[in-house]
Formats: sequence, structure tokens, C-alpha cells
Amino acid sequence: MKASIALTPGDGIGPEVVQEARLVLEEVGRRHGHHFSFTEHLLGGCAIDARGTALPDETLAACRAADAVLLGAVGGPKWDDPTAKVRPEQGLLGLRKALQLYANLRPVRPLPALSHISPLKPERIKGVDFLVVRELTGGLYFGARGRRPSEDGEQAFDTMIYSTGEIRRVVRLAFQLARGRRKLVTSIDKANVLETSRLWRQVAIETAKEFPDVKLEHQLVDSAAMRLVTHAAQFDVLVTENMFGDILTDEAAVLAGSLGLLPSASLGAGPRGLYEPIHGSAPDIAGQGIANPVGTILSAAMLLRHSLCLEKEAAGVEAAVNRALQEGKHTADLGAKSPLTTSQMGATIRERLLAGPR
Repeated sequence: MKASIALTPGDGIGPEVVQEARLVLEEVGRRHGHHFSFTEHLLGGCAIDARGTALPDETLAACRAADAVLLGAVGGPKWDDPTAKVRPEQGLLGLRKALQLYANLRPVRPLPALSHISPLKPERIKGVDFLVVRELTGGLYFGARGRRPSEDGEQAFDTMIYSTGEIRRVVRLAFQLARGRRKLVTSIDKANVLETSRLWRQVAIETAKEFPDVKLEHQLVDSAAMRLVTHAAQFDVLVTENMFGDILTDEAAVLAGSLGLLPSASLGAGPRGLYEPIHGSAPDIAGQGIANPVGTILSAAMLLRHSLCLEKEAAGVEAAVNRALQEGKHTADLGAKSPLTTSQMGATIRERLLAGPR
């Protein structure tokens, strides 16, 4: 098949890890007879420096024209003024919104070979294999916000708004994904306090009627945070609103032991998606060749699966990553005594790709 992939390496270690993922995709194409074309575009802090905006028009146009988008990371201390009118994160949020990518998927499946790098006891992560589905274009991050005078100085406000339609589409996706897994959906909210969460729970219950073969359970976000580090193996598919999902997925990274290992996919109604590792731009190690590319390479595997419908190829990339890690091929963040560099880790994974037709 032929497919166009827009690359937005972004800031910090983004260009380094995206390069390794691109090389993996190119190798997949060679082995399986596919032709992947790549274009590279500015997003985030580097775009602010070059164009004065975090999401240049040409970047958005290229991403809209592509079959999929692979992102590195955005942000860094250089642009870390919270009062700035233009910030790197606006590029990512704007891109998700413009492409109508309303659901973020983050799989969490710690490898037994890496159980020693997690701060949790091995029994806490044994059997953990779940998927978080986070609503991505609504809630506090997109509601009205501002400041106004108050009796004691100043008052700030952020508005969380959700509609029935916004909730239903992401909850329905969670149920559809659960059908291919262990058929359990955990809907996470704060319905004992928030009206948006009461609507969320109501819609989740209504949507569950469409999926009688899938079990629905409800969990308050604070108790869900506790269960993630005590009984995470009980989860299958978790679905939640934007801010809760942002926080919980970063907490879940502790199960795998390193942010550098976890991928994500942002999806909408069509096949086009945006794929990125969950880690940040890590400017403190940028340019040193020591960043872990695994999360980005696994994000490329999700790109193959969800946007290009190449399940065999996606599974092959995941298997190659697992073999490399199980063989003790690790970067510095995984506690290796003789760590591999970013490029060495990428090459190791490419070498372990299942042989296919050339």
C-alpha cells in the first residue's frame, strides 16, 4: 500500500526519537512491500521561533492531507512562561482540535523483563494490561477561562463543559475496543461532586445498552488513582474526561517504569490519527543521543494498526520491541549498566523485526 505520513518532531528529544520511528516504518515498508512517504513540519516551540505561532498554517495543511501524523514532543524551558500569549502546547491542542481527534488511546502493558525498573512491587504489576481512552477535545482545557476582580484581589476561572454527543462518541469507542479485549469498561468520573461527571455517568449508562456483552463499572477518579497503583490488573478499558485522563495516564506510566516506553494514539471518526509517545521533550538530555525511542516506535506501531489497518506489521514492530527489551537491550532510563544510545536502540529493534516479503 501507499501512505503519506506527516512528521512533526517538535522540540527537545522529539527529532531524535521521531527519526528512529521513521527508520522502523521505512524498514516495515521494505519488508512488506509498502511505500510510505514522509514530510517534516514545524510544531511547538520550534514553530514559535521560526513562524511566531505554535501551529503554522502549512503544518496544519500538511497534517490534514496526510494519512497519519507522527509527533515527537513539544515545549521546554525556553517557552515556559505561563503568561505568554503563544505557548508550544497550543500547537498540539490546536492540531488535535483541527483534525477532530476526540479520543486519546494509551495502552499500558508492563513487560516482566522490566519489572525491576518499576518502583512498585512485582506483584502489583503482574498481569497488568489495560487501555486508557481519554476524551481529548472538551472539558477544562477548552472551556472559557479568565480572570476578574474579586473582593480580596483577583479571581480566576476555568470552565468544564461537556455535551451528550461529546461524551457518547468517546464512551462508545471504549466499548468497541473492549469487545476485542476482556469486555470490561471502567468509566471514571467525579459524579459525587461535578455536574459534568453526572452527565458523563448518565451517558455511559445509556451507551452501555448498545453493548450487552460488555460489562460497565463506574469509578470515582480519586479511588481510580489509588487502584492504579494497588490493583491495576483489574482494569481492562478505562474511559474518562480530558483532565482526569491526562493525570491518570501519567500516573499509569509508573507501572511500566519509564515514560519512555509508552505510546499513544489520538483518533477521530476517520482513519487519520496523530501518534506520539507520552513523554515530554526532556530538554535536559536533548542532543545527547540517550533518549529512549521505544515509546515513539510503539506509537508508530499504533499508526500502522489504527490509521493504515496493517495489523500484521504493527504486531511485528511490537514483537521486535519486546524481544529487544527481553534480551536486555536497554537505554539509560531503564537502568542499564551499559546503555544503548538512541540510534543503537532503534537499530536493535529494526534488526529484530520479523522477516517478511521484500
